[in-house]
Amino acid sequence: MSAGEAVIDLDGLVDLHVHSAPDVRPRYADDLQVAREAAAAGMRAILLKSHHTLTADRAAIAESTVTGLRVFGGLALNGPVGGLNPAAVEVALRLGARCIWMPTLDALNHRRYRGEPGGISVLGSGGRIRPVVLEILDLVREHDVVLATGHLSPGESMALVRAARRRRLNRIVVTHPDTAFVAMPVTMQGELASMGAVLERCYVDTTAKPGAISMGLLAARIREVGFASTILTTDLGQAHNPPPVVGFREFLGRLAGEGIPVPDLRRMAGARPAALMGLH
Repeated sequence: MSAGEAVIDLDGLVDLHVHSAPDVRPRYADDLQVAREAAAAGMRAILLKSHHTLTADRAAIAESTVTGLRVFGGLALNGPVGGLNPAAVEVALRLGARCIWMPTLDALNHRRYRGEPGGISVLGSGGRIRPVVLEILDLVREHDVVLATGHLSPGESMALVRAARRRRLNRIVVTHPDTAFVAMPVTMQGELASMGAVLERCYVDTTAKPGAISMGLLAARIREVGFASTILTTDLGQAHNPPPVVGFREFLGRLAGEGIPVPDLRRMAGARPAALMGLH
């Protein structure tokens, strides 16, 4: 942390985007170690994310190793779980998943960005939401968990959120709209916020990576779209990046250095993500 940055206590805060091992990609630490470090920092909860497999079962085991920390898991609808697969979603939800992400690495939008063929879209002929997606939305609503947009294109995310709101889903997160392969216009972010969606701002999008944005620009987008529709997460866990707990402190400290009031930071990193997870 640079001189002049605020040091913000993580007590009671929640990170809804943490990657951990075991994984097919190198990770900083396994589920148990990540949970122990979050608990030691006084955090209230974390959400484990994998692009390739269910994390709800792993989260339950990790939670059993610590005191005072909730550990949640979810499912990203990529190829390894059958893509847009209602059966996989139903099993995940029965195992306690608290977030269902639309396709991430296997999304059509993500693959196009990387110059790769194939990919999964939530849209079918005529640009309409595919019936299988509506089936998944109904399962998410039935279990009252979070629907996250994953790595869909901005247009797909807009169509998905509209469909989700029509089907009375109340916990909707727009996954890191600032990342380079999503690059959602801020006007569209504001429109989604007005529909009740929550915008996720990730520390990793400001780190040394292709398409990274400055902390100043991220802070400006938070102000423009609004504190009330924002959550702060790290999206950390990569082997080459800081540990999630360290990164969370850095993220909040740097945003404080950009002039965002600490009470608002704590709401965006605490009360609001906690409410999404159903914590009271």
